[in-house]
Amino acid sequence: MFHRHILRTCLFPSRMARLGRLPPVSRAQSPLCTGSDEVRLAEEASRKYGPQAPTIFSKVLDKSIPADIIYEDDKCLAFRDISPQAPVHFLVIPRIAIPRISQAHDDDAELLGHLLLVAKNVAEQQSLTEGYRVVINDGKHGAQSVHHLHVHVLGGRQMTWPPG
Repeated sequence: MFHRHILRTCLFPSRMARLGRLPPVSRAQSPLCTGSDEVRLAEEASRKYGPQAPTIFSKVLDKSIPADIIYEDDKCLAFRDISPQAPVHFLVIPRIAIPRISQAHDDDAELLGHLLLVAKNVAEQQSLTEGYRVVINDGKHGAQSVHHLHVHVLGGRQMTWPPG
């Protein structure tokens, strides 16, 4: 329980401030991952998955391109999709660049679980109480357009089936 409180305090300073438990802290004052952290994570991904070209998501992670970030912690980032396919459409991406879900390793299980829990928690924060869809595209036939694993969360309307 103590561990969860520390994580909540460190990873959700603005939320804790709204609850009256912390003074307001801006991201600029308290970055979750520094530039050197991002470099370290990129090197780790390169060793594990091979060399990778920078993607639009790596540029979102290093903040060289803007994004409407709605959640951030030391393992992942969630931000609104720039081309939403539903009233609520956000992505959850790991900080370490796993190219595709089919290339994830067994030792990525904890991170993959974390991504889904973040998707659930942010969906709750976004008031998706009636339900939502979670999608991970993989490869050409899966319509993956960015080779950095990402979880789509879509909601705010009735989804249809089959999806495509």
